[in-house]
Amino acid sequence: MAGGSDAVETATLSCAKCGKPAHLQCPKCVELKLPREGAAFCSQDCFKASWSSHKSVHLKAKLSSPASENPSEQNSASPNDGWLYCLRKGQARTPKLPHFDWTGQLRPYPISKRRPVPAHIDQPDWATDGIPKIEPNSDLQHVVEIKTPDQIERMRETCRIAREVLDAAARVIRPGITTDEIDAVVHEATIAAGGYPSPLNYHFFPKSCCTSVNEVICHGIPDARKLEDGDIVNVDVTVYYKGVHGDLNETFFVGNVDEASQRLVQCTYECLEKAIAMVKPGVRFREIGEVINRHASMSGFSVVKSYCGHGIGELFHCAPNIPHYARNKAVGVMKAGQTFTIEPMINSGVWRDRMWPDGWTAVTADGKRSAQFEHTLLVTDTGVEVLTARLPSSPKMFPWLNP
Repeated sequence: MAGGSDAVETATLSCAKCGKPAHLQCPKCVELKLPREGAAFCSQDCFKASWSSHKSVHLKAKLSSPASENPSEQNSASPNDGWLYCLRKGQARTPKLPHFDWTGQLRPYPISKRRPVPAHIDQPDWATDGIPKIEPNSDLQHVVEIKTPDQIERMRETCRIAREVLDAAARVIRPGITTDEIDAVVHEATIAAGGYPSPLNYHFFPKSCCTSVNEVICHGIPDARKLEDGDIVNVDVTVYYKGVHGDLNETFFVGNVDEASQRLVQCTYECLEKAIAMVKPGVRFREIGEVINRHASMSGFSVVKSYCGHGIGELFHCAPNIPHYARNKAVGVMKAGQTFTIEPMINSGVWRDRMWPDGWTAVTADGKRSAQFEHTLLVTDTGVEVLTARLPSSPKMFPWLNP
């Protein structure tokens, strides 16, 4: 147990990991005076195996404490308060623009309250308290799952809903709309289809989708900023429906966009298409990054290394990890029945990124623009099925797709 362990006074408590009689207690929980029932463990091994999810309990306790450990955040407001700036990965709000060495021209704007989800909607285990319970300790973080026919059919349904939700968002993108209004469209369309917007409260993420504008690489938080003519914006949608997730994103033009940004977005789209064309049984996951990196480099762009594609299904994120850059060390080969995302993030300038004070928004280190596209894929016996593929009804947003 990190930092040592304390003896529990009574042996009637059960281990939070395995349920056996527990005689040890998390020292951090003792320090924070948290209930012992959720802090007891039978052994160091059980404590270590639970740490990735258990530590979120400490963060939640700090959030509800009268004063923050950081004096600059002592006046931060509750996440339930609207139209404030986001702090601490969505766990706090502040009325003042946080101090930061901004890399580009974009700034965060205040965000609205979290949108409600009707009780009849099936919700993932983080929906209430922001803490995933099953995902961090699942064996599927190490083993790539082969989906059953039932799982595959549920994923087809969910991914089609996710595609329709993203299409609904695409139709409202124009100069003058706020990313918060885009989030509202995503939220309502997801609920109307009977799904739950997977990002909502995932590790305390405050919104139902990610909106990444200009120099934002990924995980931008929808806010009150109005999109401007010439912007590019990525909308990342994930839907939870019938116990599985479907994940996709696209980068859109806002009004009249300069040629350099058009080339960046088209190159990013092509990087994903070239990667998808490789997918079939027997291909090594590490080869995906080689193809993407080659095309991006030949076009004069760079590939982000901090974020990667991931397995998906009943878990939002699981094995395999799929880096998009060359000479990566991803392990494993593709097999029929696997489902995962490929989602290259391509930068106009350097590949390096920085994190905004909200703890979510990743931006380019040099302030230049970034673009991304993503699909959820199924490996078939003969190749690949794009579960989130564009539909005949999908809006025609990209000039290179129109004859």
